[in-house]
Amino acid sequence: MTPKIGILSSQEGWHVLALEEALARHAVLPVYFSITGLAAWIGGRSQVEVQGERLEDCRALIVRTIPNGSLEQIIFRMDALHRLENLGVKILNSPSAIERTVDKYYTDFLLRDAGILTPHTLITEDFDQALAAFKEMGDVVVKPLFGSEGKGMLRVSDEDTAYRVLRALELERYVFYIQEFIPHGQVDYRAFVVGDRVIAAMQRRGNSWKTNVAQGAEVEPIELEGKLKDLSIQAARLVGADYAGVDLLPAEDGRVFVLEVNSIPGWRGLSKTVSFNIADVIVEHLLCTLDGQMSRREA
Repeated sequence: MTPKIGILSSQEGWHVLALEEALARHAVLPVYFSITGLAAWIGGRSQVEVQGERLEDCRALIVRTIPNGSLEQIIFRMDALHRLENLGVKILNSPSAIERTVDKYYTDFLLRDAGILTPHTLITEDFDQALAAFKEMGDVVVKPLFGSEGKGMLRVSDEDTAYRVLRALELERYVFYIQEFIPHGQVDYRAFVVGDRVIAAMQRRGNSWKTNVAQGAEVEPIELEGKLKDLSIQAARLVGADYAGVDLLPAEDGRVFVLEVNSIPGWRGLSKTVSFNIADVIVEHLLCTLDGQMSRREA
């Protein structure tokens, strides 16, 4: 019987199609599931399904997006992934890894507590503390606690602007996430980690201080030195990710900061810098992991 691996996403976009093609090349049946269509049973004919199709029948599930939603919707989706993992379905990346990385504070304290350099940051619900942090740092980036692709990030270096921005966030009951701005020459690095190796890396050069590809940054391949490779692998391990995009910021003073670990990383921009198929590498890692689990069970 052909093994079946599901792909969970909000839509069948470029990355889902790339994974479907890679799975088919490896003699695996890919099945797309809409993550917003999840239905969970307690004591029913299935435990978790989408439109009547049982997800626990899949050998593994690859999570491609956790779309925006209400607090209840997000928690339910993550709970369903935890349930499937408890039922023995391999989730790539695991729900625990996703929870750690979708929350910038969670990722940051894991990195800092392990001795990895991250920018000076304050996370608080208190307006006065937030404004005092701006005054202390002087030039900051205000970020959403949950977010990606550089969306919603503001660089603030003027006190009146800081006051208005923070008041607006307070009115909407956001948590303040205020990070010192690190001068970096509009350049950063993205290391793509799969398993225990960096399979590729690229330099991103932005048109402004933002260096996200989604914000128009130009990319080119780069060979990271050994220390930066080790740093990227360590960061991915700390959050428990099988594969991850690790953002490294080379400061103008020579220090290198880890800005983010993305457990649902895109690779469309990175694919332009390599001669191999990144989706194939992800699928090969997943299949090797599944074979290893089967061998351990048989032993």
